[in-house]
Amino acid sequence: MARFSRSDFTLESFRRQLANVDALPQLCLLGLVSGVITGAVMVAFRLLLEAGAALYMTDGDPEAFESMAPWLRALLPMLAVTLVGVLLYRQKPAARKLGVGHVIERLTYHQGRFPLRNWLNQWWVGVVVVLGGLSAGREGPAIHLGAAAASGLGQQIRLPNNSLRVLVACGTAAAISASFNTPIAGVIFAMEVVMMEYTLMSFMPVILASTMGALVAQLAYGNEPAFRIPEIALGSLINLPWIVVTGLVIGLLAGLFIHISRSQRIMQWPLWLRLGLVGVATGAVAWWFPQVQGIGYDSVAAALNNQLEIKVLLALMIVKLLLTALTVAGGVPIGIIGPVLVIGAATGALFGLLGGWLWSDKAADPGIYAMLGMAAMMGAVLQAPLAALMALLELTHTPSIMLPGMLAVVVACLTSRQLTGCEGFFISTVRYGLHPLQQPLMQALSRVSVPAVMERQLVRTDRMITPDQARLLLETNPVWLVIERSTEEKPVLALKAAELARWLLEHDEALQGEEPPADELIDLLEIPGQRLELAPIGLQATLSEAFLKLQDNALGALYVVHGYRPKQRRISGIITRGAIERYYHYTDPRGADDLGTDKREKDSSL
Repeated sequence: MARFSRSDFTLESFRRQLANVDALPQLCLLGLVSGVITGAVMVAFRLLLEAGAALYMTDGDPEAFESMAPWLRALLPMLAVTLVGVLLYRQKPAARKLGVGHVIERLTYHQGRFPLRNWLNQWWVGVVVVLGGLSAGREGPAIHLGAAAASGLGQQIRLPNNSLRVLVACGTAAAISASFNTPIAGVIFAMEVVMMEYTLMSFMPVILASTMGALVAQLAYGNEPAFRIPEIALGSLINLPWIVVTGLVIGLLAGLFIHISRSQRIMQWPLWLRLGLVGVATGAVAWWFPQVQGIGYDSVAAALNNQLEIKVLLALMIVKLLLTALTVAGGVPIGIIGPVLVIGAATGALFGLLGGWLWSDKAADPGIYAMLGMAAMMGAVLQAPLAALMALLELTHTPSIMLPGMLAVVVACLTSRQLTGCEGFFISTVRYGLHPLQQPLMQALSRVSVPAVMERQLVRTDRMITPDQARLLLETNPVWLVIERSTEEKPVLALKAAELARWLLEHDEALQGEEPPADELIDLLEIPGQRLELAPIGLQATLSEAFLKLQDNALGALYVVHGYRPKQRRISGIITRGAIERYYHYTDPRGADDLGTDKREKDSSL
C-alpha cells in the first residue's frame, strides 16, 4: 500500500512540474516515450497496408496498380468510395473528421485531446483509400494516428493540457519521421504546420520524438533513403531563371489545387453524387494511367531517374492534381502530402525536359527539376517552406540541391500566397485576424497550465460565521476566502482575507473591550470589500483556457478544481485575470521571447 502511495505522489509531482513553462527534462522524457509509441504505430500501419495489398496485389506492394488488370484497378476506386460512404458517413459528423486537418483542429480548439472513435476510423479509412486506388497518401493518416497516440499517453496519466500540446507535436514529428525516414523534416513539419511556432521548450522533446520514431521505423525497414537517385548536379547558372519559371508555375498549380479542394460549390452537391464522381473519375483515368492511383512513390522514383514518358508526366501533373483535389472536395478523407510530392515531381520533370529541348548544352538533368518540383509543390500547398526544404534534403540525400531548392520553394510559396490568395491547405483562415494558433498571446498562454500561476493559499468557509471562527480561518494566513452557501456545494464568491482581517480589527476597536454578543454572526457578503464572482476550471487547463473563460465580464476569478471523481474533487487554488496578465507581462519564459511581438502588441492583446 505504501509503495502505491509513493508512486501516486511521484506522478502527481510530475504533473505539477509539467504545468510550468520550464519543465524541459519532463517534456524530453515524454518526447522519448511518445516517439517510440508513434514509431510502433507507424510500423503497424504500414504492415496493415502490406497485409491488405498481399490479398490482390503483386508481391504485396501497395503501389503495384500497374500490374493489375485494367478492369480491376478501375473497379477498386468505386468500391473504396462505397465503403467510405456506407461505413463512415453513417456515423456522426464529428466522427468523420480525420487526417492532419483534424489534428490541427483538436490542437486549436480542444487542447490536443482526440476522440477514440476518430482514431479507430482513421485506421480502416487510411487503408481503404490507399489500397482502393484513390489518389491518396499515407502521411495524413500516419500523422493523425501518431499525434492521437502520443496525446492518448498524456490523457491516460492525466497530464496538464500544456504538455498534451507538446505531445501532439511529438506524435506528428515521429509520424513524418517514421513514414519518410526524415527526422529533421518531421520536426520542422510539426512546428511549422501543426504547432505554428518555434520554441526551445517544444523543439527539444519534438526532436527526441522524431529521432525515436525514425529509429523504430529503421529497425523494421532499414536505413535506406526513400528515393534512390543518380549523382547529378545543377551545372550552369543559366538554369536559375528557368527554375524561377518552374516555381512560378508550380505556385499557380498549388493555388488551383487548394481552390478546387476547398470548393464550396462541390461540397454542396449531394453526397452520393460527390462520392460517385470521385470513384468513376478515378476509375476511368486508372484504366489508362494507373500511375495516378495510390501513394505514387514509385512514380516519384521513376521521375527522378527519367523513366517516365511525357504523357505519363502530363497525367500526373494535371489529372492527378484534379483527381486529388476532387477527392478532398468530395468528402473522402485522404492524405495529400504523397500526391502533392508526385504532382510536383512530375511538373518539375516536364520543365526539365522542356529546358533540355530549349538549350540542350546548358540545361540540368530533368531529375534535378523533379526534386525541385517536389519541394516547391509541398512548400506551396502547405505554406511550409522550411519543412519542404528539409524533406528535399533528407529524401534525396543531395546537399547541393539546397541552393536552387530554396529559390524554387520561395517562388512557389510567394506565387501561391500572393497571386492565388492561398494561406495553406491545412489552415482554416478567418476573415479578419489570425488563425488561433498564430496569435502570439494565445501561443504564450498555452505553454503554461493554471497550477503555475494560481494562488494556493485559500480557505473555504460558509457565508455566516462567528468572530471566533473568522479568527481561526485567518490563523493559516490565507490570501483568499472562498465563500459557500450552506445549501450548495459550488463556491459563490471570493473575498480577500485581508478584507476580513481589517473588518475584525475595526470591529474589536469599536467594542473597546466590551464582550461581543454570544450569538453574533458575521455575514461575509456584507462586510466591506470586493467580492469576485467565481467559475470552475480544471487543474489541467492552460492559461489560454483560463483567459478565454475570464473574458466573461461577470467573472472575476476562477477556482481550480482538483480531482477526477465528483465526491473527491477539491479546490486547489484561485486564478484571476490580473495574475494571468502579470505572468504574461513580467515573467520571462524563454518561449515568450520567440513571439516576435513588442510590448505594445501585448498590451493591445490583453
